[in-house]
Amino acid sequence: MIDDIKKTLWAAADKLRANMDAAEYKHLVLGLIFVKYISDTFAARRIELQRRFADPADDYFLADATAEQLADELEDRDYYRADNVFWVPESARWEVLRAAAKQTDIGKRIDEALTVIEAENPRLKNILDKRYARAQLPDGKLGELIDLVSTVGFGEDAGQARDVLGQVYEYFLGQFASAEGKKGGQFYTPASIVKTLVAVLAPHHGKVYDPCCGSGGMFVQSERFIEAHGGRRGDAAIYGQESNPTTWRLAAMNLAIRGIDFNLGREPGDTFTRNQHPDLRADFILANPPFNVSDWWHGSLTGDPRWLYGEPPAGNANYAWLQHMLYHLKPTGRAGIVLANGSMSSSQNSEGDIRRAMVEADVVEVMVALPGQLFFNTQIPACLWFLARRKSTRKGEVLFIDARKLGRMISRSQAELADEVIDRIGATVAAWRGGTGDYQDVAGFCRCVTLAAIAEQGHVLTPGRYVGTEEAEQDDEAFADKMRQLTRKLGEQMDRGAELDQLIRRQLRGLGYEF
Repeated sequence: MIDDIKKTLWAAADKLRANMDAAEYKHLVLGLIFVKYISDTFAARRIELQRRFADPADDYFLADATAEQLADELEDRDYYRADNVFWVPESARWEVLRAAAKQTDIGKRIDEALTVIEAENPRLKNILDKRYARAQLPDGKLGELIDLVSTVGFGEDAGQARDVLGQVYEYFLGQFASAEGKKGGQFYTPASIVKTLVAVLAPHHGKVYDPCCGSGGMFVQSERFIEAHGGRRGDAAIYGQESNPTTWRLAAMNLAIRGIDFNLGREPGDTFTRNQHPDLRADFILANPPFNVSDWWHGSLTGDPRWLYGEPPAGNANYAWLQHMLYHLKPTGRAGIVLANGSMSSSQNSEGDIRRAMVEADVVEVMVALPGQLFFNTQIPACLWFLARRKSTRKGEVLFIDARKLGRMISRSQAELADEVIDRIGATVAAWRGGTGDYQDVAGFCRCVTLAAIAEQGHVLTPGRYVGTEEAEQDDEAFADKMRQLTRKLGEQMDRGAELDQLIRRQLRGLGYEF
């Protein structure tokens, strides 16, 4: 049911886009979905309050209250904030906007609605993107878009509304990333990669941090993991940072839609030069930083305390990201980072020295090689680094997993890791960490390697170098029998080739040519 809703909405929304670039249109659609969500949850809470005010058995019962008193009570903001519901002023409520959808000034009205919503809800300050009045949509298209989003309605159950609208929001993020190609992938990490990071890290509680959080997908998946394993929403404290202002807003809206409390810093900013959480020490870090960034360096970063294992080269930020995340981990914390494959073996500039220092310090825990074509924005092969400030088990060892052949195609250009593959990776790491007999090396898939053995390989961390190849399947036919079959087929093909050669010669003689 929900898949049909998502696909129908996307098809209609994409059709309304007309000639507008997906990067611009994305913010219009996702902004309206956000307003629809907070208006729906506000309306659901309002209906719940009306019922409770009239119920003599309820603590909220208002005996002998007049209609005017009940109306005033329904406008008390504290009732809504107590239930983590955003207060929506009357002029900004969805039914008011929908009633004005066909007016020529609807763009201006939406911007004004967003302004008053921000004013009433400090957590949303500077987050809502007010660009509707200047949107370059043909006349009437914005009103049609409002009518379309209006179909996303899920009754009075606030929890159900949150879940379904959250799924619609996430689906649209993915579809826009695909539509935008390279540019869109900058703010969206494919779900199967996020699930793999979460499956290995198992972030049950504590502080979860993403220093390049994009649209917030790492946080959403972490919350889902916690709830799926018996925890409660809010067991993890969310900290993030994002340099792109519009993407920073997307992340805030994505988290707010799901009722997740968050701290994305005071403002968007560069993680290296404008660190929004300098004193943070996280239990878990999940991140997909941009690959191989070459223009990240600033002179103020010389001698930065984050460069514990060596100053990263100015021409590539990969080892700056790795060290930034290690710096922000608690002593017992773990991090999972997506990087380009080159990070596992590069020896350019100081990268090889930094990698050696990290290996020797025993902060590298698990390395996973990923299949190709997982990303919207790049065909660069990628891998997962899992780091630990202080290992509790498997000291002096690194687990290597080669998942390059385990992807499945979901479109002509896009692959993913299936849930059973993700579960296998997560279970393998869990068994290995446990240090029990449950873990076994599997040729072609996983192998536990000592730091001394890694040193013999020049501290290269490419899984394929260590896990070997799958054991060949037992062949039921004896080698001699197979050779006889192949020899017979070869003889038949050579005889056929001789026949064709004679036929060509006869044809050429008929045309007057001799050999």
